[in-house]
Amino acid sequence: MTGRFQVVPAAYVLLLRGDGARTEVLLQLRAGTGYRDGYWAAAAAGHVEQGEDVFAAAVRETREELGVVVDRDDLVAVTAMHRTGGTGLAVDERVDFFLSCRRWSGEPRAAESGKTAGLDWFPLAALPTPTVPHERFVLDALRTGSIVPIVSHGFAAADDAGH
Repeated sequence: MTGRFQVVPAAYVLLLRGDGARTEVLLQLRAGTGYRDGYWAAAAAGHVEQGEDVFAAAVRETREELGVVVDRDDLVAVTAMHRTGGTGLAVDERVDFFLSCRRWSGEPRAAESGKTAGLDWFPLAALPTPTVPHERFVLDALRTGSIVPIVSHGFAAADDAGH
């Protein structure tokens, strides 16, 4: 008998401001992480740790990475993404929970030195290049209103179509 398939859960917090076509998202330029350095990504994201739920992880990651406080009741589920890096390694098998938030306390800043080369607001209609591909997929769907509750990414059967 082989071991059970395992996935790594992660929480992504999309801080949003503005409405409609003027909606902006806060992104960080990854640096010093070893994963997609030089790409723009959600300003706050990270692994769900043992003993915490995805909302607690989102609150913690936002505080650690941006120095702001969000209330878990202000987090809104956007989508869940089951994705693979296609390597067969456990570290590349993920379930990502994307949450949005429009209210927080404090001014967002790069609070973890050495892990980002920048932090900036971008219109959803004009995202920077390059953006981490699976995050770009979610941000584009959010912009176009084509977001669905659960998507997959990186699997041949889904053909990266999001389902």
